[in-house]
Amino acid sequence: MRGHHVPSPNPVILRGKPLPHPCQIHTADPWIFQNCRRPSLSPGLFHSDVFYLHGGGLGLPRQPFPVKSIRRNASSPPIPPRVSQPKPFHQLPAPAPVHDQVRSAIVACELCPRLRDYCTRIGEIRRRAYQDHEYWARPVPGFGDPNSRVLILGLAPGAHGSNRTGRPFTGDSSGNFMYPILHETGFASLPTAISRDDGQVLTGLYITAAARCAPPDNKPLPAELANCAPYLDRELEGLKHLRVIVALGRIGFEAYLNYLVRRKLITRKREYEFRHGAEYVLSGHVLLASYHPSNQNTQTGKLTKEMFRKIFKRAREIADDTTGRISR
Repeated sequence: MRGHHVPSPNPVILRGKPLPHPCQIHTADPWIFQNCRRPSLSPGLFHSDVFYLHGGGLGLPRQPFPVKSIRRNASSPPIPPRVSQPKPFHQLPAPAPVHDQVRSAIVACELCPRLRDYCTRIGEIRRRAYQDHEYWARPVPGFGDPNSRVLILGLAPGAHGSNRTGRPFTGDSSGNFMYPILHETGFASLPTAISRDDGQVLTGLYITAAARCAPPDNKPLPAELANCAPYLDRELEGLKHLRVIVALGRIGFEAYLNYLVRRKLITRKREYEFRHGAEYVLSGHVLLASYHPSNQNTQTGKLTKEMFRKIFKRAREIADDTTGRISR
């Protein structure tokens, strides 16, 4: 059968170099034809690079059949005598979960030289109490249950906390204040968090931050927060069952509002005031505001354990509401 062109969206690449033209193909099935023209939908391929498999009436590709023989010049590169059978869809390897992909991207991020230099330097100098510790000193990814209904959105890693341990709120005073309450309200398996391999498991809860690298003086620049924003977007989009966002501090609060603005779910932020215990229903989710559990707040009494406990009891109440309605 001499080469005919059959338009089809199902190219099978046989060889990266062009075969001589014209050539003849003898097939075991009439649905396979040699494409003797340059394919417009495959830039960079030549006239004989592609065999098109004509799809059936439902638009699905037919299974390819073996090519019996191909007549070509002696100088042509060798071609396998058979067209390889593609694996059925159910046998293809599953893509990596969304949060695994985001985690890898965060850890490899080098967008903010100021923050990367600072984190690396802190990891080299180290605090006296941690001289024998190996610091993480890289961007810190989120941590928790990918099927969570509650998200904690903090500020940034601590220089000698998350920047050392590689996990949010782990190994610092903020975590020491927060994890006992998370354990009490059923979100954390342990009341402590000291390292990435301490056995801590979160259920129904995911923890992330507006900035992924420890910033000098705990103050990330607006441009640095903007560089981190796409990671937050992808994490939020991957949390399909999310119902409650607990924003710790004004920067975490603003980070979530900025996400809603980027997604055109709200048009302005002025009407949403940050104050401890504030609760807003936004696009089917509840935003709960809390003071950040930093030493500055907890040691001065601005944030007490009872105040913090009420926030997570309320988050638990909303998350566990089986009616699907957001109660007040």
